[in-house]
Amino acid sequence: MSQGGPGIELDTSLGYMLKAAASALHSALEAVLRPLGMTITHYACLELLAQRPGLSNSELARGAFVTRQSMNVLLQALERQGLVVRPAPAPVGRALPTELTARGRRQLTMASAAVRRVEQDMLANLDVSEQDQLRRLLTACITALTEPPASATPPDRPPGPGHVAQAATAW
Repeated sequence: MSQGGPGIELDTSLGYMLKAAASALHSALEAVLRPLGMTITHYACLELLAQRPGLSNSELARGAFVTRQSMNVLLQALERQGLVVRPAPAPVGRALPTELTARGRRQLTMASAAVRRVEQDMLANLDVSEQDQLRRLLTACITALTEPPASATPPDRPPGPGHVAQAATAW
């Protein structure tokens, strides 16, 4: 509960609740992927490549929410393990398109089944309509934070007097 000062009510803060849900999901995914010798980023990389073969390091990094440097280290490890292949010289420019190997697809099949079970557990208390609504609502939240409205203040102008600064909270 709040002590009457500035702040937010954690019990009802949507940002805090989303962070708690993301943390619980992260822990559950780590628990099912660790026995397969995988991390969440490792899994995300393989899943992205299965759905979009030929992605570059930069595209994979954006899709897995990591830096290009982190993705490059991961791709080198996955290549050494025989899970992905990249051409030695870049076919065009500097980007090295990456593809799954048969071994990578087999590992992904096991991991996808484990991840699917975690998601099913997470959604078990929601009916199909509620699951669809949750997806729509989360998509709306993501859009609202990643695609500012046209009326947003230009980046080179400070906000007006009615603007409320966002708290620097690491949800």
